[in-house]
Parts: sequence; C-alpha cells; structure tokens
Amino acid sequence: MGHPVRQTALSQAHDPRPQGGWDKSWYQVHTDTFEASFLPNGVKDLDAMCNADVLVHLPDGSQWSATVFTVAEVERLMASWAGSDDALGGAYVRVPDALIVRNPGIDNITQVIAGLIETDTFADIFQRLNHGRPRP
Repeated sequence: MGHPVRQTALSQAHDPRPQGGWDKSWYQVHTDTFEASFLPNGVKDLDAMCNADVLVHLPDGSQWSATVFTVAEVERLMASWAGSDDALGGAYVRVPDALIVRNPGIDNITQVIAGLIETDTFADIFQRLNHGRPRP
C-alpha cells in the first residue's frame, strides 16, 4: 500500500526534485544537505506532529538522533502526569537527546534541523550514533 509523497518547504527550496514519503512507520525527508527519518508516534497529520523521534543521516555517512517535542507537548505531558507517580507528578520532563521546538510539523522541524546544521550547532544537540563514512 503506497502513501502519497509529501514535500517539505525546505526541500522544495533547495532541491529541484524533492523527495519525501513513508517507509513503513517512518516518514523520510531528503534535502540536499541531509536525510531525516521521523517516527511520528502514531500521528497521522504531519503538520500537527509535536512529538517524534528523528534520525538524521549526513553526507559524511554519520547518523544522529534526537527526540523532538514542541513546547506545547512538553506542557501536555507534564499536565497528564500531574497527580501520578510519573516524573514526580509531572514536575519535570527528562529526555537525554531532547530538542524542544516552538511549532509543530515536519516542515518546521526540518527547517530547525537545517538551521542547526547551517549554524554548526547540530552536533551540540543531536546524539551521534556512528562515526560514519560517505554513502556510495
């Protein structure tokens, strides 16, 4: 069963033949500077996605990961844990490789990743999974 290809604004701006689409549970975005695979945790509306695991592949073959949350999603999680034993009743959220963004959606998160790469702050936030070697 195929899924329609969804093109991001970032990839449209940089690549004349943008590619994006589903690969099983992962939504993949290909730009001219990186490839990102998003695991949107059951969300069907990718413009509303506010919590996702992300794997990023760079041209040098290195692979990186982060868990992305919106500010609103962090607040929702904390409120849902209030009065429970989770995270001291919602007093905190701890995710080792968390990236908090203001706005939801694949396009927004892709733009944030691109900005982090362009400003050389990407490696300060994402966790490196391998040392990489260029893809053939």
